[in-house]
Amino acid sequence: MAEPKNEEFLDDIETAEAEAFAEDMAEIDDAELELDSLRAERDQYKDRFMRALADAENARKRGDKARRDAENYGGSKLARDMLPVYDNMKRALEAATDEQREVSAALIEGVELTMRALRGVFEKHGIRVITPEVGDRFDPQEHEAMFEAPVPGTKAGDIIQVSAEGFMIHDRLLRPAQVGVSSTPA
Repeated sequence: MAEPKNEEFLDDIETAEAEAFAEDMAEIDDAELELDSLRAERDQYKDRFMRALADAENARKRGDKARRDAENYGGSKLARDMLPVYDNMKRALEAATDEQREVSAALIEGVELTMRALRGVFEKHGIRVITPEVGDRFDPQEHEAMFEAPVPGTKAGDIIQVSAEGFMIHDRLLRPAQVGVSSTPA
């Protein structure tokens, strides 16, 4: 009779071990599920962090570009407003006759000095004069065609007259040179 108790005892131990093993497996499964959940959450935070880092870098680059543009092109409006002053001074110097130059030499010299100073300021701020010559090819990136006329001895697209000089500020057009352009001679 002692044997049946041992068998029952052994069965109870096996059952207890099986139940403990099942509980351990359930805990392991729960821990793996929690670990998977934490990994997913970590990956989500890492993705958010990387996106925020990229956004911050892009904002820094945009800010740098805006600062450079403000430095290079911030005076464009003032420069554009100064161009008629340049044009008028140039016309005044071109209109002066030899007789007027002799009589008013000091005045003409003052205007020429002022003109050189204005060009110096333009150069200092990255503004350069576009001076096309008669016979040059028309370039729509730098010139504005004021009229078109057939002129013998020219090709279509040749500059036949320069009405006003143009201006660039760094790599941007401030004002196109105003020119007359040859059309195909008839």
